[in-house]
Amino acid sequence: MREVHVVEHPLVQHKLTIMRNKETSVAKFRTLLEEISMLMGYELTRDMPLSRERIETPLMAMDAPVLEGKKLVVISILRAGDGILNGIMKLLPSARIGHIGLYRDPATLEPVEYYFKMPGDMTDRDAIVVDPMLATGNSAAAAVTRIKATGPKSVKFCCLLTAPEGVAAFHEVHPDVPIYTAAIDERLNDHGYILPGLGDAGDRMFGTK
Repeated sequence: MREVHVVEHPLVQHKLTIMRNKETSVAKFRTLLEEISMLMGYELTRDMPLSRERIETPLMAMDAPVLEGKKLVVISILRAGDGILNGIMKLLPSARIGHIGLYRDPATLEPVEYYFKMPGDMTDRDAIVVDPMLATGNSAAAAVTRIKATGPKSVKFCCLLTAPEGVAAFHEVHPDVPIYTAAIDERLNDHGYILPGLGDAGDRMFGTK
């Protein structure tokens, strides 16, 4: 399948440009990431099924569209994934939340898992996995592999930025998982960072180095 959805909405692209700017403050960066996540959530949820419910307006009765009760879990790849999680949860406040902690070994660039916590029953849930950067694709692929082992009905991956190398590596392992992103940048550098990118999303969110 190997689907990649680039969200090219003008508001998303404008806010992304401000986030890329190295002069943007930590507070502004966090706010923009949450705003972009809400806008991208519109595309992520485009295929959610609707049913009809009988309601009374102030004037008359009608059969009105409502979400079909699809069970969702939004899964953050720690720590930067929480920036996207916060925005999506404003749209889907009843969704369950999962977390997976991974860090990238600086020598091998391979992911190392240190935390994993999911809702109790994943078998009837649709999973949205979130992380701002899909760089080498190794951490995202490892996270999705671990999540798939819990048996969700479906999986989508949402990120702010990716690079061609990351998309290829991720879809080599998970061709069935669509990627939703605001931009596909030029390439990775020798340290596995996206160029032109925006630096380390976690450091810019939390003001760390």
